[in-house]
Amino acid sequence: MYAFKASSFSSHSLLVNALPAQGQGRRVLDIGCAGGYLAAILADRGYQVTGLERPGGAGLAFPRNVRLIEADLELGLPRLEESFHFVICADILEHLRDPAKLLREAWAVLEPDGCLVASLPNSGHLYFRLNVLLGRFPQDDKGLFDRTHIRFFMWSGWVQLLRSGGFCVETVTSTGTPVGLALPKLEGTWLINFLESVSFTLARMWKTLFAYQFVVVARPEALS
Repeated sequence: MYAFKASSFSSHSLLVNALPAQGQGRRVLDIGCAGGYLAAILADRGYQVTGLERPGGAGLAFPRNVRLIEADLELGLPRLEESFHFVICADILEHLRDPAKLLREAWAVLEPDGCLVASLPNSGHLYFRLNVLLGRFPQDDKGLFDRTHIRFFMWSGWVQLLRSGGFCVETVTSTGTPVGLALPKLEGTWLINFLESVSFTLARMWKTLFAYQFVVVARPEALS
């Protein structure tokens, strides 16, 4: 079960901040919403949020102000009666066998002026490259080598995937390495804040090598 990463440098903070501060009743589809940690924040800001999660994956403490629909995303999106102003794909596309299919279905449920907001891991990160260079491919519980990841893309690969799903990247923000997750006993200290700030700066300077994740806002375009 994924949890909310509260650091101002985290992909979760960047995802939330990519949407307007006030929801004003606009509809959001949170695909792969897990326990609803992002959905709850957006619902509190005035968005009407629908969360999609695999059966049994949302847990017992799912927020009451978010509508939950359980579905196997490997089979595609379930039937949805409304369209959405925003579709969120937070840490989900890399877990799917056919993410392009899901993106095309997300394209179909977006309002004409809507957008996709997604967080995407960077398999071109220096840490990932060094491990492969040394002949290692760890199977971790989380992170770039999460054992449940099926798809591995560098920046150019993600751009191509989004384009195949009908989306053109409008903006991209790079996240730094979440040092605090690797050193939980030091989480919140000045040292961790400093290291994450440095990592975030490096990611902004050279995203293909130092970005841990890419947070993108993408607009729908005509499907070929």
